[in-house]
Amino acid sequence: MLSISILSSNFLELGKTIESINQSKADYIHIDVMDGCFVPNITIGFDIIKQIKKVSIKPLDVHLMICNPEKYIDKFAECGADVITIHFEGSIHLNKYINEIKKKNVKCGVAINPHTPVNFLVDIISEIDVLLIMSVNPGFGGQQFLENTYKKISEAKLLKESLNNKLIIEVDGGINETNYKKIYFHGADMIVLGNTIFSNNNIIEKINFFKKQD
Repeated sequence: MLSISILSSNFLELGKTIESINQSKADYIHIDVMDGCFVPNITIGFDIIKQIKKVSIKPLDVHLMICNPEKYIDKFAECGADVITIHFEGSIHLNKYINEIKKKNVKCGVAINPHTPVNFLVDIISEIDVLLIMSVNPGFGGQQFLENTYKKISEAKLLKESLNNKLIIEVDGGINETNYKKIYFHGADMIVLGNTIFSNNNIIEKINFFKKQD
């Protein structure tokens, strides 16, 4: 599966970008929400997500890289998120927040930063829909893929097979034509593509190229 991150897109042409993704074979639109606190960048807020929801025929994969995400679960659900992913590192009462997300009838994801071991999630992995493995340090697009991610994907696959076969293992950061097959081989179900897609003149063609391979 493919989730297309609009972080690297031209925001002056966001409507055209969403329409191109609609016409492609992508599975999700990935929306990175950053607050300048949890990560050193500020991006999209509620109003933009509402506008995207109006025109998107793809489900919205909303990744919260923010402090105190529990304060905003209701709001992001109301804006149209189909998946809400919060970070292990930023959620003290993780189980509680997972339950709050699921009450909104949206899929619940938990993300882990590159330094966070997969086995930290053993106690909650059976309760979530998506495990998002960050393959770069979060905050900015266009970074280089971290090689230790392959090991983490394999570990996540083992947990999935033993505890939650419905889990979607998602990988985000530095994914391109040279490494995506290896990422799938190690056990990923979905990859997030951003800079690799938007550095190409034909967005639809590039998305469909990766979709043929997944």
